[in-house]
Amino acid sequence: MSDVSLKTNKLANFINGEWMEVESSKAVINPATGEELVQVPLSGAKCVDDAAAAAKKAQKEWRLVPAPQRAEVLYQVGYLMKERKERLSQLLTMENGKVIEEARGEVQEGIDMAFYMAGEGRRLFGQTTPAELQNKFAMSQRTPVGVVGIITPWNFPIAIATWKSFPAIVAGNAVIWKPATETPIMAFELAKIFEEAGLPEGVLNVVFGAGSEIGDAMVHHDDIRVISFTGSNDTGRHIASEGGKQLKKVSLEMGGKNAVIVMDDADVDLAVEGIIWSAFGTSGQRCTACSRVIVHEAVKETLEERLLAEMEKLTIGNGLNESIKVGPIINKAGLEKIKSYTEIGKNEGAKLLAGGYELTEGDNANGNYFAPTLFTDATADMRIAQEEIFGPVVSLIPVKSFEEAIEVNNGVTYGLSSSIFTNDVNRVFKAQRDLDTGIVYVNAGTTGAEIHLPFGGTKGTGNGHRDSGVQALDVFTEWRAIYVDYSGKLQRAQIDVD
Repeated sequence: MSDVSLKTNKLANFINGEWMEVESSKAVINPATGEELVQVPLSGAKCVDDAAAAAKKAQKEWRLVPAPQRAEVLYQVGYLMKERKERLSQLLTMENGKVIEEARGEVQEGIDMAFYMAGEGRRLFGQTTPAELQNKFAMSQRTPVGVVGIITPWNFPIAIATWKSFPAIVAGNAVIWKPATETPIMAFELAKIFEEAGLPEGVLNVVFGAGSEIGDAMVHHDDIRVISFTGSNDTGRHIASEGGKQLKKVSLEMGGKNAVIVMDDADVDLAVEGIIWSAFGTSGQRCTACSRVIVHEAVKETLEERLLAEMEKLTIGNGLNESIKVGPIINKAGLEKIKSYTEIGKNEGAKLLAGGYELTEGDNANGNYFAPTLFTDATADMRIAQEEIFGPVVSLIPVKSFEEAIEVNNGVTYGLSSSIFTNDVNRVFKAQRDLDTGIVYVNAGTTGAEIHLPFGGTKGTGNGHRDSGVQALDVFTEWRAIYVDYSGKLQRAQIDVD
């Protein structure tokens, strides 16, 4: 179990390089134990005004720092995160609940992102192109947008924050970050790391508080030109609507209803491993979690039997215990939502094979625990097969063919991640062509994105932008075209070409 401590009982905002307390606060609860960890500020809109003023002033200087020098700060952040990996991982498990192995993986993702985006400090490539007129030079370059607002969720409180803040900072922007109130400790720790790494005052500002207060103030602030958001569809659509009225650039990642397809020629044991990891890792609280298994009817019974056998081996409890494989649900509201969908599934006619109940006894009595749950004989139009549950609930949908499997996979409003298990190379290439998702896995589960590739999806999952990878820079930069005419005379494009 953990022996780390925060050395404070109340967090503070980080604005213009200073730690600023606010009067109002709420308790951050360990979802595994029900114990209070710390008090998080419930800031008001004035704090956003202060952060925006600091960021606007700082960005004017930060944009003039050569990008390779900006990158040196990220390198230092990466080294400090690496030094403190175990401490950060344990704190992450305490506030979020995910098992320690997964927490270590998430912190490593942040470390990887630091070094990867620091490398962009010597790239940030534009283009040089031929000009259509003599004695004329043409090129394009990336330029920072100015002040960036990022709003991050509780399920990956450090990884998603690094996907957004690191490219924004190396590109020459200043950042205002609103973390989720359920998981503020990672933001507090990362801000301290940036401070120690030598980031100039005001380039990163952290404002804690409710989304309805802080998030809304950020969306409507004139000096914040980009909002990058990961969270619910309802909130994302509201941000897109309000941002559009102000001509802000808005980047949205809003979840998924991801499926693993298991064909009749699949390695079923491998598929079971992929499903167990994708469906019940992070207690199913991942936007890439597998919540549907589209299985060919020829292997359906075999898959069910082997899934049930592996589910019986899952240990459920406090994620700080190295032997635990499934941790708690983030809060009581999440728990109630999962319970309600279990009843919906039963009422719709799906057959409940395992789970479907809250765990309330023994070591689990004070936390938010839900048994890993498996439905079978679901149909593609059922609510449990269409709507995001965000918990350890997976539904098996039998199909008769590869073509039907693709159709069922694509028949939801989301389009984040998909997976197919098959040994037929022809099916592999057809699947990666036809699966309507931003991420496609072959003979692997629906989770496990790597930081050097773009992360995001189609349809209701987002609005076309991507986190992570070099594509993340598109959110936080503008393209500038530059023409240098050294002919000594006026030359008119498209006119003086003959």
